[in-house]
Amino acid sequence: MNQEDDAPEDAYAADPAPLDDAEATRRDAGEAESSRASRSWWDRNADEYQSEHGAFLGDDRFVWGPEGLDEADAALLGPAASLKDKDVLEIGAGAAQCSRWLAAQGARPVALDLSHRQLQHALRIGDGIPLVEADAGRLPFRDASFDLACSAYGAVPFVADPVGVMREVHRVLRPGGRWVFSVTHPLRWAFPDEPGPEGLTVCASYFDRTPYVEQDEQGRAVYVEHHRTLGDRVRDVVAGGFRLLDLVEPEWPEWNGQEWGGWSPLRGNLIPGTAIFVCERA
Repeated sequence: MNQEDDAPEDAYAADPAPLDDAEATRRDAGEAESSRASRSWWDRNADEYQSEHGAFLGDDRFVWGPEGLDEADAALLGPAASLKDKDVLEIGAGAAQCSRWLAAQGARPVALDLSHRQLQHALRIGDGIPLVEADAGRLPFRDASFDLACSAYGAVPFVADPVGVMREVHRVLRPGGRWVFSVTHPLRWAFPDEPGPEGLTVCASYFDRTPYVEQDEQGRAVYVEHHRTLGDRVRDVVAGGFRLLDLVEPEWPEWNGQEWGGWSPLRGNLIPGTAIFVCERA
C-alpha cells in the first residue's frame, strides 16, 4: 500500500477523537490515510453498529443494503442451489452474516474485514466461518482461490484506489468467477444525508469527487468515504478486468419502515439509495 503522506506511522498510534468531536469536511485523502481511518472507525463503532442494525441484518441473512434486498430472493450470485461447494470470499464482512447464509446453502465462505472488532462480533455469533483480518487492497490469498466474491457495502466505498481492489478480487477469482458488490448509489452524494424532506434538495455537485472526511483536532482523518460517479464505478469495474453483467438499483419495499442514517421510506420511494454491480471475471 502506498504511503501518501509524510507523517510517520507512530503519529497515528493514539486513538482518534470520538466521532462526535470530529469535524466534517471535503478534502483529499489518500490510500494509507483512508485505510487507517476505516480501521479505527469500525473498531470504535462496531459495537454500536451491531447493536443498532444487528436485528435487521440477522445472524445468517444476506442483505444487500438498507432497502432490505435479500440474496435469497435476488440471486445475484446465482441460484441458491448453485452455491453448493463454491469457494466464496466476502469482503468487508463485518459480523459475517452474509457468509453464514452462504454456508447454509452449502458454500465454503471466507469472511474478510479490516476491523478486528467487527470480526470479534463474528466470533461472538459463531458458526465456525473462517475469518481473516486484512485490507481489501491486499488480499492474502493465492491466485484463483475462489469461485465467487461479494461485498455488501464493504470496503469499496471507503478505499482511495477502487481499481486496485477490483484487480485484487480479479486475481483471487477463478476464470468466469462472479463478483457482486453494493455501494451507496452515487446520485445520493448530491443530496444531504438526511432521512426527512431536507434530504430531498440537491446541495452539492454530483460530479465533485472530493472525499467526505471527518477529522480530529489535529487534522487526522477518523472517517473517510470516497465518491465515484456511476460512470466512474463502471470504468473501475472494467479497468479491474471484469465484465459488467447487471446494475441493480433496489426500490424501497412497502414492508420496510425503518430509517437507517440517510436511508428512509420517504427518500427511498423517490431516489435510489443503493447500487449493486454484478460482474464477471473476464
